[in-house]
Amino acid sequence: MSKKHVNKPIYHITPFTLLDFPDQTACILWFAGCNMRCRYCYNIDIVKGKGKLAFEDALIFLNTRKGLLDGVVFSGGECSLHLNIDSFIREIRQMGFRIKMDTNGTSPRKLRELIDDELLDYVALDFKALRNNFYRITQSDHFSKFEKSLDLLVNSGIRYEVRTTVHSALMNKEMIREMISFLEKKNYQGTYYLQHFFNDCPTLGELENDYQRMDLRHLHSEQFKIAIRN
Repeated sequence: MSKKHVNKPIYHITPFTLLDFPDQTACILWFAGCNMRCRYCYNIDIVKGKGKLAFEDALIFLNTRKGLLDGVVFSGGECSLHLNIDSFIREIRQMGFRIKMDTNGTSPRKLRELIDDELLDYVALDFKALRNNFYRITQSDHFSKFEKSLDLLVNSGIRYEVRTTVHSALMNKEMIREMISFLEKKNYQGTYYLQHFFNDCPTLGELENDYQRMDLRHLHSEQFKIAIRN
């Protein structure tokens, strides 16, 4: 998806979640479009589809949630691709909400602007793979941009996390150990979340029948905590 104006950038709104924004009650805005085609991705309609809701529609919804929710999660797809995302976030923050962004890290310049303008409270950065395996998983060449976003977050002082979705057809334990080593060299200090692929829906890479759950409990780092989700 190119960085062009989209009149209706939001595909769907999840009105309530306790799981997606640490320590906050929140809703999720799912942004249409993505510049990756991760083979395990099951949000096919969101990634390939068009938005159904304009920013104004989301603001009307959020106005009904003032005092009821703490925060808003920007997810997708890839929300950072959309023009005017910064002004949209400003309007939401003026309503009293905190902002969490889920991102693949391919817009480091925009991420820096949002952090410098103090528009983000939390960032979840997807670590898809190391450079040598990045294209095989994401069908994109954006590893360098991801690395710039990681470096930015490490030195930003903002609350953030790094997370990896694990699909046994695409990576093994040795690859994950190499990713852990990479984060250690980057001086990552947060929790590294490993998320088991868990879905029986079709995926972009049609990999659902090849999945086997891996035992990740013995992976560790002396520098940061590793937590298993799902």
